[in-house]
Amino acid sequence: MALASCLVDTNVLLRATRRADPQHQVASTSLGRLANQGTLLYYTPQNIAELWNTMTRPAARNGLGLSAAEADREVRAIENGMILLPDNEAIYREWRRIIVQHGVLGVQVHDARLAASMMVHGVTSILTFNVADFSRFTGLSALHPSNV
Repeated sequence: MALASCLVDTNVLLRATRRADPQHQVASTSLGRLANQGTLLYYTPQNIAELWNTMTRPAARNGLGLSAAEADREVRAIENGMILLPDNEAIYREWRRIIVQHGVLGVQVHDARLAASMMVHGVTSILTFNVADFSRFTGLSALHPSNV
């Protein structure tokens, strides 16, 4: 069954851009399969901020140590191949609602913000290596790249 649309989580974007990553192949293959099925692939400004953070952070601090120019090249490829879900006030309101409703704490506020963006824009599926992180959000379906 083909998906009409799917948000791509940062962890998939990161692995798809890094050939040396052990999960590069499954990330790239799943994106290719979804695109070939006609699935509209989306990203958010938050995905790009998280990706840039990881790409440009020094390797000694669990980053990739890329230059700004190298990170820009990777981001441009995403921008050219996927569709941006823009931020707006409705996303903020939805995010506030779901973090309180679900008692979201710590780093998982970032996943809640992606979920809020999906809800506001009507995207019901997310491609992610962290399927469990999205299970609390009713109406959203998390798909692991190995299951595409």
